[in-house]
Amino acid sequence: MSPTSLLPDPILDLDVCALAAATRRGDLTASEVTRAYLSRLQAHNPRLHAVITVNPQAEADAAHLDTLPEAKRGPLHGVPLLIKDNIDVAGLPTTAGSLLMLAHIPAADAPLVARLRAAGAVLLGKANLTEWANFMTLGMPNGFSGAGGQTVNPWNVLLSGGVRDTGGSSSGSGVAVAARLCAAAIGTETSGSIVSPAHQSGVVGVKPTVGLVPRTGVVPISSSQDTAGPLTRSVRDAALLLSVMAGPDEQDAATRRLPVPDLILASNALEGAHIGIIRDEPHLTPEEASALAVAETHLKAAGATLHDLTFPTRSELSGWQLEVLEYEFKATLNAYLSGVQHGPRSMSDLLDQIDEDPARLAPYGQTLLHAAQGTRGDLSERSYAHARQRDLDLSATRGLDTLYAEGLDAIVFPGIHGYGIVAKAGYPSLALPIPLPDAPPCGILLTSPAGSDARLMALAAHLNTALGGVQFPPDPS
Repeated sequence: MSPTSLLPDPILDLDVCALAAATRRGDLTASEVTRAYLSRLQAHNPRLHAVITVNPQAEADAAHLDTLPEAKRGPLHGVPLLIKDNIDVAGLPTTAGSLLMLAHIPAADAPLVARLRAAGAVLLGKANLTEWANFMTLGMPNGFSGAGGQTVNPWNVLLSGGVRDTGGSSSGSGVAVAARLCAAAIGTETSGSIVSPAHQSGVVGVKPTVGLVPRTGVVPISSSQDTAGPLTRSVRDAALLLSVMAGPDEQDAATRRLPVPDLILASNALEGAHIGIIRDEPHLTPEEASALAVAETHLKAAGATLHDLTFPTRSELSGWQLEVLEYEFKATLNAYLSGVQHGPRSMSDLLDQIDEDPARLAPYGQTLLHAAQGTRGDLSERSYAHARQRDLDLSATRGLDTLYAEGLDAIVFPGIHGYGIVAKAGYPSLALPIPLPDAPPCGILLTSPAGSDARLMALAAHLNTALGGVQFPPDPS
């Protein structure tokens, strides 16, 4: 295939909002769009390993959408999406990246997937991830799974032989959006797993308030921190996707605690806003410092007032433990695997099957699986309750909440520093890329109080527009 044949189709230049508007009007057909993305995916995925499974029904689904009259076309009509491979899609394997889960084919969509389908999205397939959402072991490379191989960052082309991390665990989702293998992707996060790959691939990643998007049908880690969220080219795209996915689910009690926000983003949201800038993050890279400086310049120009902050519990954060996640992982994974017909039926069964061929099934080990299995998985235990309360105290009560009490609309961390703090609190966060000249993008992490997703995204959208949107990496050769 000649280099010319790999140049992007003009269709691929459209973001989700522009693409959906064009397909609803009939300027483009869903079939045209789907074929363009499948061609792109087939050309580049053998190098990038961003996709584990391609949906064989994608073209047929697009053709059906083309038969719908304009009045019945949904807000995502004909938009090609990839779904992280720990989220159930009916008829496609949900592997969590594990070779032991290749035969697990759910009969029903996860509620968030069903909502995307109903809105007219075309599901291109399942995105690669760090195996078991990066809670299998310590030291496993981001983006590696037995089922999908090693995901490759498309920005490597600019690094003169260097290798850029893909971030984890929604690695394939971030890479696929950056490389334009899909119009947008859905990832999941427990602690950094959306914002990290978004940051590394130079795209927008949104971790909603925990409970805004249902977790039913998602291979879990943590009942207190897990959430799905979008990885996109723009904040307005993320808001559109989130508006479709959000809402209560009878099987997920956390979703019944939050009202669904109005995600029609206000323009000029930064005018008069008060934004805190965390100044005491240690070990900033030169790129992170540059990206923060660029962001501050644009925030001020857009009318925001900036406030220098130090994080109140910084001195205590070095002692954070994984105890909460280990307890919750055993309890939640056992519940999910109990419904698997072809694959491991419990964490104990999973470990037994890995032990039959550990060199192939766990080349980097299984430290975290064993640690989780070693707990009783009983969330009524005092030791679990104590650990969870400590996390909330350091992250929220004496941390973020203390800062927000000063009247801030949002807080900015350089790079994606602070993602673990925000994740433990369950608050929304958003990774926003900052274009840097002649280099892969770096970025910032914005966060705001629980349930303020719409305000956070409006602020970020204003800054996103002022910055000129995302950069795309050169095509991998």
